[in-house]
Amino acid sequence: MRIFQVIFMTLALLAGLFTVQTSTAAAQSAFGGGTAHIAAQLDSESDNPAPGKGTTIAFAMAPEQGWHGYWENPGDAGLGMTVDWTLPKGVSVGPLRYPVPETLLISGLMNHVYEGPYAVLADLKVAPDIAPGTRLPVRAKAQWLACTDKVCVPESGELTLDLIAGDGSVAPTERTRFDGWRTHLPRPLGSEATYALKDGKLRLSVPFPASAQASEVHLFALAEGLLRYAAPQTVTRDGDRLLVETDAGEGSRNGAVQAVLRTGDHVGFLLTARSGEVASASGGGGQWSAILAALGGAILGGLLLNIMPCVFPILGIKAMKLAKAGGDERSVRREALAYTLGVILTCLALGGLLLALRTAGSAVGWAFQLQDSRIILALLLLVTAIAFNLAGLFELRAYGGGEGLVGKGGVAGSFWTGALVAFVATPCTGPFMAAAMGAALLLPLPAALAVFAGLGLGLALPFLLLAYIPALRNRLPKPGGWMGRFQKILAIPMFLTALGLVWLLGQQRGVWGMTIGLSAALLLALLLWWLGGRQRIGKGGGLIAAIVGSALLGGAAIALPTSAPIAAEQNGEIVRFDVQKLGELRAANKPVFLYFTADWCLTCKANEAAAIDRAETRAAFEKAGVSVMVGDWTNADPAITRFLEGQGRSGVPLYLWYAPGKEAQTLPQLLTPATLTALVP
Repeated sequence: MRIFQVIFMTLALLAGLFTVQTSTAAAQSAFGGGTAHIAAQLDSESDNPAPGKGTTIAFAMAPEQGWHGYWENPGDAGLGMTVDWTLPKGVSVGPLRYPVPETLLISGLMNHVYEGPYAVLADLKVAPDIAPGTRLPVRAKAQWLACTDKVCVPESGELTLDLIAGDGSVAPTERTRFDGWRTHLPRPLGSEATYALKDGKLRLSVPFPASAQASEVHLFALAEGLLRYAAPQTVTRDGDRLLVETDAGEGSRNGAVQAVLRTGDHVGFLLTARSGEVASASGGGGQWSAILAALGGAILGGLLLNIMPCVFPILGIKAMKLAKAGGDERSVRREALAYTLGVILTCLALGGLLLALRTAGSAVGWAFQLQDSRIILALLLLVTAIAFNLAGLFELRAYGGGEGLVGKGGVAGSFWTGALVAFVATPCTGPFMAAAMGAALLLPLPAALAVFAGLGLGLALPFLLLAYIPALRNRLPKPGGWMGRFQKILAIPMFLTALGLVWLLGQQRGVWGMTIGLSAALLLALLLWWLGGRQRIGKGGGLIAAIVGSALLGGAAIALPTSAPIAAEQNGEIVRFDVQKLGELRAANKPVFLYFTADWCLTCKANEAAAIDRAETRAAFEKAGVSVMVGDWTNADPAITRFLEGQGRSGVPLYLWYAPGKEAQTLPQLLTPATLTALVP
């Protein structure tokens, strides 16, 4: 046993001897007295497990505030749960399945822990020859360690379940509770990783698509000796793989090892790694290479954003402002710097908020704010106002001595124009951005923020170049009547952007949401038409318009539906996985090809590109009337998890063929077009 664990457990036992409380419970300290600091309860998903099948059981653990329990490999110190079972004849229990843990570093020791409520699951199997109605008493004596950052107490519990063999029915509340626990279990990755030990370093290459999201990446070894737990882990994204490098452990390894790779808050993958060559990241340089590549991609992506319909009109207005500025170099450069500062600070704010949300456990990506229909509505009204301003319906005048937001001068006006450009640009995604933003989510915080700042720099670069290179500015057309016509032309892409936002609102909140958005935009147009009429006769009304516009936005946001529309069951020839729908198709004697995939499964994507999404496969299936059903397990859908377990599988890919009137035929995990077309006559 590791020396740290010996010392740690000795202190824990001594601390436990002096822990005295006066309450009795099923779970208590290992010394027989006191209420447990981690309450434990043994639950069953079904109280009537079916013979020949069984059910899932769970140790539901609830630590007190400030206390934590341990993963199966506790790290440098601690102890996982052990269970002694007393089971009736014909009943067996599989191995314990732990959720993805958290890391806790105390005095240089790395602990793999759970600081909030968690559940350890296991599969209970009932023999086929058990008669329905048979009582199945399940008894478990569990032992675990409860700790704070200063003290540890060994605890135990005599936990019981009284089940009756039956039909396997599950109450909806229990289904929901167990499904929630299942989402925190590590999912099998489906592709083997490779590791190499050299010069005291462990390098691990994990197949992981570049499009799949990952944050807070950490490698948890299931066995001792593979790595040094407290050592920093460097994670680099290199195309369709993740490279993890850290200090190797003391044990020598040359065979297969298992580990859990965390890719989010209590989200991760169970992987198997075999010893082999691990190539360096493309271009060399390790993490610095990844940082420079992400930074370059962000700058280039930001630069290309300037030609997008949501950005180019505003940039055009600023360019016309430069054309009017003539030779006032100092004023032009000051405004360019203010504009750049507004762009970069807004990108940093959005990037920082994105990283904070992901740290808090939200699975969000760039343009995450567009997941909120209220933000889309606000953008729709903002873009509509800009479009009508460019079209000449009204003027955006100065308030309080400041300058207008778009088309006006001044440092303050330029700064807020830059902020507006960065915020309005988020609905647009240009080339090179996806890889750069994906890499930023894996980099250390300073490097990630540098990537977001690089995006802002690229977005502001054309205006900076025009301001600081007089030769470029001198090539701009001279001021004249063309500027008014050009401004009205720039309104067209802004109106197109507004239409795109209306469509996005409809995708999120259905026809009713789209109707509310269009109605709000129409009312805003009428308000701006009224304001423009007053401006043309020399009267004000801007403050009134601002107040009414804000009220319009607030009222429309409240009126928006609170939930997304029900997704269509069928999209062309592809049917979304649903157990009931599958039963209906089979009852109608229709052939069904059912496959399960995930965005992070390289094997899945390779099969889809090479065999499933092929013209010959689609033609053969269409001719034979085959229904293609897809189960997307990217976000660990509990219904798919249950179905996979029912098929004796724990991960994807899984390909099933249901011929009319027959049971499922499991297809190989590597597909070819010939494999699929041979299924139909």
